[in-house]
Amino acid sequence: MSRLAPFIQFRLEAVEALGPAFLPRRKSSARRRTSRNRRPMDRLIEHMYSDGSDPEPTASSALRIVGLASDDKHRFSKSRHESLVLLKGIGVEGDAHAGPVVRHRYLMRHDPTMPNARQVHLINSELLETLRAEGCILGPGDLGENVLTAGLDLESLPLGTILKLGAEAAIELTGLRTPSVLIDRFRTGLKHKLIMPDADRPAFRCGVMSVVLSGGRIFVGDRIEIRFPPEPWRPLPAL
Repeated sequence: MSRLAPFIQFRLEAVEALGPAFLPRRKSSARRRTSRNRRPMDRLIEHMYSDGSDPEPTASSALRIVGLASDDKHRFSKSRHESLVLLKGIGVEGDAHAGPVVRHRYLMRHDPTMPNARQVHLINSELLETLRAEGCILGPGDLGENVLTAGLDLESLPLGTILKLGAEAAIELTGLRTPSVLIDRFRTGLKHKLIMPDADRPAFRCGVMSVVLSGGRIFVGDRIEIRFPPEPWRPLPAL
């Protein structure tokens, strides 16, 4: 069993105890009957390719890396790069959050031996476009992410989804990034924009966290391939 399994189970139980805002709202019986004949993967793929493009389930030129960033210090924003090296079980080479055990400063104060479920942070570029339309202009790395993606609704992916990045690297999604007070210190009022009151959507839109399954160098422009976990799917917990 993965060392992360007890940590993920604990986070899931904590999230469920916080109430329905963290979990998808149950559909009405009529809606459940309508969707019962469609696999969850089919519904997600349909959503991802709603623009009419070819719904290839694991790879598409629409799914790609559009920004990369890292920082060897614990600063809110990260510096942009054209490529990064991912290390198996560690994270981004040279990044302050890389390591087999937790590197998040708040979590380190509670249990410095906790497995690091936040090795690589991803955000989708569509979020930055939405925030720009709302008057908040951000670029790659500004929110502290390592990988900026395009064409992928990250927060809606199930727990355990594997993303292949480029030719060699692969990561496994472990949870949603929880917006903290540091976001408002970076940009006043931004935290509120990243919390979603609609229970039909994930609770937060601040990107996702992951662990590195296989290492390798990744580049801006690399394609992303998706491998979904076995059903039944579970939503990403808040980390």
